[in-house]
Parts: sequence; structure tokens; C-alpha cells
Amino acid sequence: MARKKPPPDVPPEALARYDALIATYNALAGGGHPEVTRKGAKSAYTSHNTHMFSFMAADGTLALRLGRPDREAFVAEHETEPVISYGAVMKEYVAVPPALLADPQALAPLFGKSFAYVDAKPATPKKKAAKTKAAAKPEKTTAKKTAKR
Repeated sequence: MARKKPPPDVPPEALARYDALIATYNALAGGGHPEVTRKGAKSAYTSHNTHMFSFMAADGTLALRLGRPDREAFVAEHETEPVISYGAVMKEYVAVPPALLADPQALAPLFGKSFAYVDAKPATPKKKAAKTKAAAKPEKTTAKKTAKR
């Protein structure tokens, strides 16, 4: 029997707003665009071409990844603080104010800029899976030794 994934460690109302933003963006983006889905069993995030472009912090703050011009304009307009995750400053991310997160129609174009930013980046090649011990050992040969005469 398959176990259901636990919900992300995010306040439910913030997670609902994040889901509403993703749904609004997908509706506005149209059919010629890959659908964005929320991922993550413990942390809610979105990614495209192996690049994460948004995530919901445990306190319910939404972080968006933006290119420098969009990031600087956003910080100047909304006077946001740097995004810090696990003690590290997330250099390309901006923290979305709660009032803006509550308005998915207003936030969807910025979410689109975040998607476009990572869409322009080349996909990161996936690492090859580590070989298991069984796969790493060469097969034993069963050749019989010839007896000396």
C-alpha cells in the first residue's frame, strides 16, 4: 500500500496562496507553455530544467528567483529583505511581501519572469547514479583450469 506524502512544513494558508499563484500563472500562460507544478515533500518549490525558481519558506514567505534587473526593481519597489535559507543568503531570490502573495493576479506576471529567468539557463546535466557494489564487481569466469600432464 502506497504511503501518502506528508504535507510540506509550511503554514496551510500560505501553501494555499502558493498553489493559487501557480494555478493563476498556468491559466494565464496558456497552452504553448510547460505547466508549472508544485514539488517537494517537506519543502514546497517549483523548478524547470533542473533549476529551482520559487520556494515557500517554513514561515510562509514566498521566494522568487529573478534576474538582476527584475530583482533590483522588485527590491526597490517593495523594500524587501534578503532571502536567507538554512543560514545562507539566496543571492538571486527576493522575498514576496504577504500582501502581494495574497493577490495571485498581480503576482503572476512576476512569477512568469522568474520562470523565464530559469528557462533561459541551460539545464544542469544530471549526475550518474553511483554504482552499487554488485554492479562494480566484475563477473567471475567459470573457465576450468587445465591439469598439467
